[in-house]
Amino acid sequence: MTDQETEKKIEQLQLLEQNLQAFLAQKQQFQTQEIEIDSALGEIKDKKDAYKIVGNIMVNVDAKQLSEELTQKKENLNIRIKSVEKQEEKIRERVKSIQAEVLKKIKPSE
Repeated sequence: MTDQETEKKIEQLQLLEQNLQAFLAQKQQFQTQEIEIDSALGEIKDKKDAYKIVGNIMVNVDAKQLSEELTQKKENLNIRIKSVEKQEEKIRERVKSIQAEVLKKIKPSE
C-alpha cells in the first residue's frame, strides 16, 4: 500500500467514525423516545381517559386506544433501533478492517 493509499484509508476511517457517531446519536434519540413511551404507558395503565397532544392542542382520548398507539410506536422504535444497531455493527467491522490495514502499513515489520 502506498502512502497515498494509506492517506485515503485514514480519510475513510474518519468518515466512518463520523457515520458511527451519527448512528449513535440517532440510536440514543430513539432510546430516549422509547423511555418516554414507557413512562406514558405506565401513567395511563389503569386509566379510562387520557390526554394526547395533537398539534397545539391537548385532546381527551380513550386510554386504551392511546395505549395501543403508544405500543405500536414503541414497536416501530424497536425495529429502528435494531436497524441502527446492525448498521453500527457493519461500520465497526469496516473500521476494524481498515485500521488493521493502516496499522500494518504504518508499523515497521518486526
